[in-house]
Amino acid sequence: MGVVNVTPDSFSDGGRYDDPTRAIAHGRELLAQGADILDVGGESTRPGATRPLLEEELDRVVPVIEALAAAGATVSVDTMRAEVAERAVAAGASIVNDVSGGLADPAIVDVVARTGVTYVAMHWRAHSDRMQEFAEYDDRGGVVAAVRDELGERVAAIRAAGVRDEQIVLDPGLGFAKHAHHNWELLRHLDVLAGLGYPLLVGGSRKTFLGRLLEDPSGQPRPVAEREAAGVALTTLLAAGFGGAPVWCLRVHDVRAHRDALAVAAQWGPAADRAGAPERD
Repeated sequence: MGVVNVTPDSFSDGGRYDDPTRAIAHGRELLAQGADILDVGGESTRPGATRPLLEEELDRVVPVIEALAAAGATVSVDTMRAEVAERAVAAGASIVNDVSGGLADPAIVDVVARTGVTYVAMHWRAHSDRMQEFAEYDDRGGVVAAVRDELGERVAAIRAAGVRDEQIVLDPGLGFAKHAHHNWELLRHLDVLAGLGYPLLVGGSRKTFLGRLLEDPSGQPRPVAEREAAGVALTTLLAAGFGGAPVWCLRVHDVRAHRDALAVAAQWGPAADRAGAPERD
């Protein structure tokens, strides 16, 4: 899943593609690099971000979705708003990627049920300007049990609204109301989340926990633009089965680099079976 941020303030590339023409060109580039899905978002969810007005979000994403869907792309809309989801699906989006899992705007689940699109429900506790206040997981089982249970509650609500099981994808929400060690714990135990019975989307690309892992001697995190190699390493490990469960999709910024990682992992595992491997000199 290639990220197309049509925003002025996203943590990784805010402002680079906030014009629809540039965003469409970027989406086409990601397709050429091997993206299966283009995730188009008009609201930054970086820590501390404030929300755009509804009309601002619509103006950002709808023209981009229309153009990319017309070009044959499978398009996801990254939104927490029912109105945006409705307009995006009408414009050609076939996936709604809701980082709030329906908590920010419960009506979004009704849109999903009515239209039949795929719905990605992420673990979420609060909007970006306050989410780190809720990064506490002190109950038995820690962050893994809490995320499993809270996602399970979301699944129950989503199904009750008429969304079918085959429409649902779950996301552990790396970086959202979580400190660095919480993210690593979730990645080590994806099998627990997979036990809920739904495909998993993982979005770790360039996030702060990677920057913290690579901080300099003074304690400063590695800058966002210099975290890609760590993200590629993470993709390689996940594709090779670390975490204990298959991942349905990886949400990334540099599609080509992560495609390369997937190719390496595929040659390492039993699925490659060496039958189609090139002969060595």
